[in-house]
Amino acid sequence: MTMFTDRLALVTGASRGIGAAIAEALGREGAHVVLTARTASGLEAVEEKIFAAGGSATIAPLDLSKGEDIGKLAAAVSERWGKLDLLVMNAAMLGSLTPVEHIDPKEYSRLITLNLLANQALIAAFDPLLKASDKAEVVALTSSVGAAPRAFWGAYGSSKAALESLLGAYADEQEYTGKLRVTILDPGATRTRMRALAFPGEEPSEVKAPEVVAERLLQLLSEERPTGQKVRVEG
Repeated sequence: MTMFTDRLALVTGASRGIGAAIAEALGREGAHVVLTARTASGLEAVEEKIFAAGGSATIAPLDLSKGEDIGKLAAAVSERWGKLDLLVMNAAMLGSLTPVEHIDPKEYSRLITLNLLANQALIAAFDPLLKASDKAEVVALTSSVGAAPRAFWGAYGSSKAALESLLGAYADEQEYTGKLRVTILDPGATRTRMRALAFPGEEPSEVKAPEVVAERLLQLLSEERPTGQKVRVEG
């Protein structure tokens, strides 16, 4: 029996990069993985990899900027499974790296919607299903610029700083229930499309693969730890 046999996981931004690696790792460990992202083709490719490794998955193409779609997904999960054991909130956008005074309001609004508001909507929609699990986990992906501001990263960094504060409050609120654990995961420098956009001159082989982050997350999920921890993946 593998680590997540008979457990249900939902991963956002699962069509590529860290989200795809996490979804595939969970599938290998026995979880049934609900895969969400905007592009169905990318989700289908990840689903095929999970099936090929002997796992199981369901794809759910979803625009997280639309709150009503999140509600519909939660209703579908509730009707089919009646619970959720693991929610991995990975989906995010980088936006333009620019001085604060030059941030485009429309782009910033889209960034805050996806990186922050959508995650609050996910928590609100899935909280009852997480609490229906005997031991639920919520994992949110962050960035070092959320805690350590950096020039030109103000838009993205502020969205991650707010996300960390939101998840910290949620963890504190759930601390004494004993049934729901929150982890804030900083993947560190990782070979992703977002990283390539942010550092176009960087040699990809010089940073770790998304699979390293996925394996570290599996390790964290298997450990006894307090809720609300922030963990950085080194390497």
